[in-house]
Amino acid sequence: MKLGFLGLGHLGRAITGRLADCDHTLTVWNRTPGKAEGLAVQEAASPAEVAGAADIIMICMFDSNAVRDVLTGDHGLLTADLKGKIIVDLTTNHFREVDDFHARCAQAGANYLEAPVLGSVVPASQGALTVLVSGDQAAYDKAQAVLQDVGKNIFYLGKAGLATKMKLINNLTLGSFMATIAEALALAEDVGIDKEEVLDILAVGGGNSLVLNAKRAKLLADDYSTHFSNALIYKDLHCLQDLANEQKKPLFTGAVVKELYAQTFGRGLDQEDFSAIYKLFKTRTN
Repeated sequence: MKLGFLGLGHLGRAITGRLADCDHTLTVWNRTPGKAEGLAVQEAASPAEVAGAADIIMICMFDSNAVRDVLTGDHGLLTADLKGKIIVDLTTNHFREVDDFHARCAQAGANYLEAPVLGSVVPASQGALTVLVSGDQAAYDKAQAVLQDVGKNIFYLGKAGLATKMKLINNLTLGSFMATIAEALALAEDVGIDKEEVLDILAVGGGNSLVLNAKRAKLLADDYSTHFSNALIYKDLHCLQDLANEQKKPLFTGAVVKELYAQTFGRGLDQEDFSAIYKLFKTRTN
């Protein structure tokens, strides 16, 4: 299938590589040229050029501001003929923005599917992400075969906005689990237990989780190369706080964890993997 892909960051590049391995024809664009090097793809000069070469166009950006630029900027997607095309947005957006993205694409004759993913670089390269989808049912049905090359688990939530809101809620657990594991590990080391033994015990005890399984090797090796950055989890938790505010619901755990990740900016850790929150707890204050 002829696919377009916009955004070749850590996650976008991994997904693009996976789609190329599945024998899709890909035309890609990234704000910074050259990120497609080593991939079996055709690099385009603009989002509009990608739209002209593809039937299904996937977007994977840092945030909603970047998605809006890709849609409405000079030579953006909305400057191209989008009639009959499907735009699949894998970005974790702000829930207030996606309604406008749905409307703008519909006005241009395209179908917009919000499809944020659960998982990071490693499962993305294996086609093992979880994909949450909201939008037109018929468009979802047409895009489903491509989504199955990206995700092992796909949940169609129907109504616009629900997929984005569920992704933000999921990241409450993601960020909280990581912070708790990191704090527990640092405290156990402080009382004299070996790091590997701590992780082995947590893995069969209260820390047993997908998060620990995914980050155990990183914690052991002190390898914080980015799969999913502190900046991204902080952004998502900020959006989640806005969602809780709109629902007039308190957000106890999420508020505390968001402020923990906020500290990574001051420490210069914001672009490292979100498992690097462990470094905050390893810093002795006494």
